[in-house]
Amino acid sequence: MKKRARHTTQRAPAATPAVDPRYAPVVTAFSNDPSVTRESRKGFGSGALKVKGRIFAMMSSHGAFVVKLPRERVDELVNDGVGERFDPGGGRIMKEWIAIAGQQARWMDLAREAHQFVKRRG
Repeated sequence: MKKRARHTTQRAPAATPAVDPRYAPVVTAFSNDPSVTRESRKGFGSGALKVKGRIFAMMSSHGAFVVKLPRERVDELVNDGVGERFDPGGGRIMKEWIAIAGQQARWMDLAREAHQFVKRRG
């Protein structure tokens, strides 16, 4: 009988060359938080930061920084021109996710906000 491959997560390591250099400071900021893991599998969510097994921050395949926040907060950020609602493909817009192509200076604060949001939701 074949064993099924399992994807694993690991503590968020300090930035490595495989990490998008724009995303590396975010990964590094959470590297000492024992509640945060980093997705190690390939494909959707690869390299994503997780809390309680749920993604809260990642880079999209199109190079945008993506975080999970309350729908109302995403609406506010979209209306302010910070980013757009995240579409993982196929036109399925995710209402609690925002993709930010620029504004790198805001990434750390938004990652912390997303971490707290996802951590509270359990």
